[in-house]
Amino acid sequence: METATPPRPKSFRAGVPTEYQSVYLWHWPVRTMHWVAAVCVVTLAVTGLYIGRPYFFTSGPASEHFLMGTVRFVHFSAAGVLVATGILRIYWLFMGNKFERWSALFPVRGRDWVNMAKILKGYLFMKVEDAPHYLGHNPLQQVMYTGIYGLAILQVATGFYLYGLADTGGFFFAVFGWIGPLLGGAQIARFVHHVLTWFWLIFLPIHFYFTIRADVLHKEARVTSMISGARFVRADVDFVDD
Repeated sequence: METATPPRPKSFRAGVPTEYQSVYLWHWPVRTMHWVAAVCVVTLAVTGLYIGRPYFFTSGPASEHFLMGTVRFVHFSAAGVLVATGILRIYWLFMGNKFERWSALFPVRGRDWVNMAKILKGYLFMKVEDAPHYLGHNPLQQVMYTGIYGLAILQVATGFYLYGLADTGGFFFAVFGWIGPLLGGAQIARFVHHVLTWFWLIFLPIHFYFTIRADVLHKEARVTSMISGARFVRADVDFVDD
């Protein structure tokens, strides 16, 4: 005689099975800085490519439309906002929770370096089931994101150096003027700045892919975690950084 299957128990939140639980990871300052920085990066890429090689022109004297001047103003305004988010992020490295502090930017433990290879195999669909689980950034993400911060600092520094060339007696040249000679001249600094722009254009779609991929595979609301701050994770999974 067959018995009826009992209904799956539900948690206090409607529609959420008991084997899932909500974990709050990202405070609102980190989430706000993330999206503001994303808008700034896109704005900088679009306006920067135009400054390097104008892809459309406006007829008539430049004094009537001042197109390049407007684009440059938007470009450097976005750079200023991006730097401001960076300063706030540095502050939050000391004020945030364990997933947001400076220690979360580096794989400081030996087991994290061992897990990095397993995580890479998981990303490549070689051994997905062997990949360890992390609530925050896993070791591979830590190395990549920390490297991205370094590249962002280099791009901002070269950008402010190029900006300072317009006024060699001004503040920006006084602070960043040493960068040109260090790299071998203004043209090389401009080349480095331009190449880093293409890095961002390559990184962004890859970042989107891996984030959405993680949501599809694990169904843990990683995309919306940067909006709400929380992830839904399975209660029967052991997390390395729990």
